[in-house]
Amino acid sequence: MTDDIFSRIREDHDKHRTLARIIERTSGDSRGRNELFPKLADDVRAHARAEERVFYSELLAATQSRDLAGHSVKEHHEIEAIIEELLDKDYSSTGWLARFKTLTDKLRHHMLEEEKNIFPLAGRVLSEARKREMVIEFDAAKQTEARKVA
Repeated sequence: MTDDIFSRIREDHDKHRTLARIIERTSGDSRGRNELFPKLADDVRAHARAEERVFYSELLAATQSRDLAGHSVKEHHEIEAIIEELLDKDYSSTGWLARFKTLTDKLRHHMLEEEKNIFPLAGRVLSEARKREMVIEFDAAKQTEARKVA
């Protein structure tokens, strides 16, 4: 069982990093790219939307975390726009992998920023009980969002 919202979000981040590394090694319209990119895209979008609904909604409401939380939500929207672009692009096109590299750079930056900057701040804003409760809410929201994006 995941202890708190931070470890739960980090679990997804680790999965996203792994999938991104594998996809970066694929080429053209390969089976690997066709299977793994939609999986990454769906999971990242469901994760971001659940995170906004459960985690960031409370951080946006707190004065001390509002600016940083707003920046992270903005990054979610930028990442989602690149995902949509890549889903619409031919996987074998010359620009696909270059654009995917832009996506992974943004994703890695965002995840690192969350883990290094947002988590410590949120740790001060949220109670211990709330950090544990959020795991259940996050998982439920992510399941709901996964049905919408798939």
